[in-house]
Amino acid sequence: MTDDPEEAAEVTPYEVSSKFGSQDDYDRLIDKFGANRLNEDLLDRLRSHSDGELHQFFRRDIICSHRDFAQILDKYEEGDEFYLYTGRAPSGDLHLGHVLPFELTRYLQETFDVKLVVQVPDEEKFLFKDGLTLDDTRRYGIRNIEDILALGFDPDKTDIFFNMDYAGELYPTAVEISRQITFSQVKATMGFENSTNIGSIFYTAMQATPAFLGSVQNDENKHCLVPLAIDQDPHFRLSRDVAPKLGYPKPSILHMKFLPSLQGRGKMSSSKKHTFVGLRDSIEEAKEKIDRAKTGGQVTAAEQREKGANPDDDMVFQLMAYLLVDDDDELNELYEQYASGEILSGELKQICKDYLEDFLVEHQRRREEVKDNIDEYLVSNTDQIDW
Repeated sequence: MTDDPEEAAEVTPYEVSSKFGSQDDYDRLIDKFGANRLNEDLLDRLRSHSDGELHQFFRRDIICSHRDFAQILDKYEEGDEFYLYTGRAPSGDLHLGHVLPFELTRYLQETFDVKLVVQVPDEEKFLFKDGLTLDDTRRYGIRNIEDILALGFDPDKTDIFFNMDYAGELYPTAVEISRQITFSQVKATMGFENSTNIGSIFYTAMQATPAFLGSVQNDENKHCLVPLAIDQDPHFRLSRDVAPKLGYPKPSILHMKFLPSLQGRGKMSSSKKHTFVGLRDSIEEAKEKIDRAKTGGQVTAAEQREKGANPDDDMVFQLMAYLLVDDDDELNELYEQYASGEILSGELKQICKDYLEDFLVEHQRRREEVKDNIDEYLVSNTDQIDW
């Protein structure tokens, strides 16, 4: 990898540089993608619909940009219901980084009381990763759905489908989309090569389809909001270009930052040992990973007492700020104590481990409650989504 900052900011749906992660990186990427930053007017409007309290993702700038979020609020305030769409391509078990877009989606569903469709593209990782079979992706998909549902979605307003099961409903629209996208567009947007298999080239049409599904199955335009990690934006830039040609509303987007790797910059990734905490890790495994995490502390305890630490470069503090601590006053107090040297890195890790244990124990309890009921959420080609 080059040290050039512009090159370091390169992000595609299939590769994120390990050097990526600074605010400058996000700023360059937002400008490159042509997205918009959230402003106080939008945040005030959202706050008015959520009992005056924004989710910590909005309060802490973890939602880094958007496309047409104002339009979604306009439609909602005019009495036109929108729907949410997000997804998970199964290739392994979920980790804490995967929780972020689903937690954002849960908050939005609860705030606006709207329909959610979750796509589980069991063909995607089969096409893009060597060594995975369709049986593998199906098995991981089931496990992923168990963890997704444990986050707390409304069972009356949530439908989940595997692409291989729901292809009969998806494929006609995907074909319409694919006719409007050239190979050169997909190649440039996704970073593909001439050697890329043709299934991968077509896949973006399948990922775009649920953003139009509400309009297709209703025979009327229905607006869609897609919460996602910012690396997935290229799929939806293409779908937004296609939407007017097909007569559908452009999907609106909320972009999230990546949960940083425990070892430093770059996103948390299950392919890199000790960089992630998995939702199915034992408590002991999770705590061991926190012990190994990169800190912003000094070399010795005495030096840290004197000079303090850098919470902004401490992956343990970042994990708490992103996900584990929702009380701003408590988080700010931890920041000041750590930055001043009042508490040491080991003490901060212990605080994090306590929060993490509570999170995992509760999540795993809820997963056991829902795991036998996932069929209630699944739709197949014989089902229509109840819009």
